[in-house]
Amino acid sequence: MEWELDEECAASAREPPQSRRGENKEELTVQVMYRSVEEKFSGSIESVWLSLNRFFSEFLPSFEVAQRLMLNVDLQKLAEDSEGIIAFAKEGSCLLLPRNKLTDNEALSLLLLAGYLAHHLGNAETEGVSKEELQGKLGKDAKIASTRLGELVKNQTAAKTSDEKYRITTFGLMQMQKGTIPRIKAKMGI
Repeated sequence: MEWELDEECAASAREPPQSRRGENKEELTVQVMYRSVEEKFSGSIESVWLSLNRFFSEFLPSFEVAQRLMLNVDLQKLAEDSEGIIAFAKEGSCLLLPRNKLTDNEALSLLLLAGYLAHHLGNAETEGVSKEELQGKLGKDAKIASTRLGELVKNQTAAKTSDEKYRITTFGLMQMQKGTIPRIKAKMGI
């Protein structure tokens, strides 16, 4: 492709770079928007160029590192990973595995995961699950259910909501996806 320059640009292009420096006193403004970050640079061409370079060399690499450190959950993959383990019915979510093959913490974590998935897939209004519902599905007395839920809260797998329900945390979701679900599937031969 061939570029055509107007006469002024062509004359300017023929001048040595030293004679052009400092002659243009016009102000340049550049606005950069990247994800949730917005930055605006104004000034001479040289100062804006230096600021842009500093921004790209200093800020973006640290921002990329920070993004890699963020816990993000892929809902579709999580739902696929949970196939054969969790199901939803009109009455609510349920576990498809024999309860006697799961530890109490595995069962509670799966029930909290089911609450999360039910909510985010549009099958429930909230992702929180009441202690009574968890206790009933766990099949243990209130003291054991309460102790196990306390353990899950302590290790940051679960959190208690303002309405006294329990929900799985983002950290808990990552633990489920990377460790607990694969371990349960291997144990059950799924």
